Amino acid sequence: MEKLKYHFGAVVFTIVYIIGFTAVFISSGDYEFLWYVLVLVLLAGLVGVTINRSDFDRIIIWGLSLWGFLHMAGGGIKVGSGILYTLVLLPIFDAGNELMIFKYDQAVHFFGFGVATLVVYHLLRPYLSVQTKMSVVIVITVVAGTGLGVLNEIVEFIAVLAIPDTNVGGYYNTALDLVFNTLGAIAAAFYIAYYREPKIYTPKYGAFKKN
Repeated sequence: MEKLKYHFGAVVFTIVYIIGFTAVFISSGDYEFLWYVLVLVLLAGLVGVTINRSDFDRIIIWGLSLWGFLHMAGGGIKVGSGILYTLVLLPIFDAGNELMIFKYDQAVHFFGFGVATLVVYHLLRPYLSVQTKMSVVIVITVVAGTGLGVLNEIVEFIAVLAIPDTNVGGYYNTALDLVFNTLGAIAAAFYIAYYREPKIYTPKYGAFKKN
């Protein structure tokens, strides 16, 4: 955990908002989000104990921390008669029955699984060779990122089964979550290809160069 000292700001920020939102959820009796706090603590602990091997950079660490904050804020901040997660950021499409675009919830899914895709790529990067085509990397990272999105929906499903009166939503909400998870993963994959790795990606050949 020695390398955590390089991410001191993100660590402090994460601890502070976890403690703060935990207090909010306990005081309001919001046991659904206490479940998510537990999941967040476990994931943060996993990142912490493996940081020396994973060697995540500041973009990934801050991205993960901010994702956690946005998630906690979505359930802990009240907006009108609802919570931040239900806020419509831009009324692009509204067919009723939860089929509405574009909400805070969808923005968090887009951002979060974009970050998750960066994590997948970072862990995959040491195993890539000069023969690896970037098109293959894009497909693998997008599929892996969306796969993590599916795991997130399973966690939400467990919350629905275990806790009465959750705010998870129904079929349309789950489907839209998966759509925005996928869009976030695709955006991250192209960010990796054209901006994160501009020195080793060659559009002409679509492969990695030796440094």
